[in-house]
Amino acid sequence: MTSAPLNRRKPAAPSARSKPVETAPAAREPTRTPARARPRMRAWREQHAQSFRSSLGRLAARPGATALTLLVMSLALTLPLLLWLLLDNARALGGNLDDARAVSVFLKPNLDAAAAQAFAARLRTRGDVAQVSLKTPAQGLEEFRSQSGFADALKVLQTNPLPTLLIVTPKMEGQANGAAPPLVAELERDADVDLVQYDALWRQRLDAILEFSARAAAVLAALLALAALLVVGNTVRLDIHGRADEITVVQLLGANNAFVRRPFLYSGLCYGVVSGLLALLLIAIVELALSAPLGRLSASYDHRFAVHGLDLAQALALVAVSAVLGWLGAWLATSRHLALGQPQ
Repeated sequence: MTSAPLNRRKPAAPSARSKPVETAPAAREPTRTPARARPRMRAWREQHAQSFRSSLGRLAARPGATALTLLVMSLALTLPLLLWLLLDNARALGGNLDDARAVSVFLKPNLDAAAAQAFAARLRTRGDVAQVSLKTPAQGLEEFRSQSGFADALKVLQTNPLPTLLIVTPKMEGQANGAAPPLVAELERDADVDLVQYDALWRQRLDAILEFSARAAAVLAALLALAALLVVGNTVRLDIHGRADEITVVQLLGANNAFVRRPFLYSGLCYGVVSGLLALLLIAIVELALSAPLGRLSASYDHRFAVHGLDLAQALALVAVSAVLGWLGAWLATSRHLALGQPQ
C-alpha cells in the first residue's frame, strides 16, 4: 500500500489576496450641464444680444423722435430732483430745532449794566432755565458792525442805540416739540423787558413750510414719473404699430410673446438709462450756472453753510429709477398689444 507523498501540501487557507476584490463604487462625476442645454443658453444669449442691437439700431434710425422722447423724460426727472435739492439745502441752512430754542430778551434801554446783571442773575436761579448769557450794547454794536457791512456808516452815530440783550436757553424737558415754554410769557410781562423773541416758533413755522414743500415735491415727482412712463409707453406703442406686419409674421412662424416683447423692452430700458444720464447732466449744468451766486451768498454768511448736490448713491438711484420707468412703460405697451391678439 503506497503511502501518500509527503510533499503533498494541504490546501492553503484562503488568504486576503485570494478573496474576490470588491470594487469600490465609482465616484460620482460632477454634475455637468447637459449637451443640449449649452446650445439653448447660447441661443438665448444670442437672441438677447440680437434684440438689444436691433433696439439700438431702431432708436438711431429715427434720431429726431428719439431725442424728443429722451428730452421729455430727462426734464420730467430733473424738475422734482432740483426741487428736492433746494428743499434739502434749505433744511440744512435752517439748522435744527435745538439750535433755535434760545429766547432773546431785549431789556429796556434805560436799564443800566448793574440792573441788567442783577436781572440775569435772577434768571439763572430759575429751575426752568439752563443757561443765560448777557450781551452788552457795546458788544452788540461791535458784532453788528462786523457782520452787517455798514461799519463806516455806524461811525456817524453819536450814541449806541442797541439795548442790553440776554440770551436765555430754557430747559425743554416735558415741553412739546416747538411749543413755547411758560418762561416766554413771564418774560413778556416783566417790566424790565422791552421785547422777547423766541426763535423756535419761527423754526416751527419753517419746518411746517419745508414739510409741505417736501410733500408737494413728492407729489410732483410722482406725477412727472407717471408722465415719463406714459411717454415711453406711447413711443413704444407707435413703434409696435409701425412693425405690425413683422410681428404678425414672426407670430405665425411660432414666436412666443416673450420673443415679440423682448426688443421693445430693450428700447424702453435704453430710453430710461439715457434719460437718467441726461437728467444728471442737466442737474450738473444748473449747479454750474448757480455756483457763482451761491458762493457769494455763502460768503456773506461767513461760509457757515455749504450747498450740496447729488452724491454717487443718489445719482445711481436716479439712473436705476429711470431705467425701471422706461422698462415698465415698454412692458405695459407691449402687454396691452399682445393681449389684443395678432394684428390683422
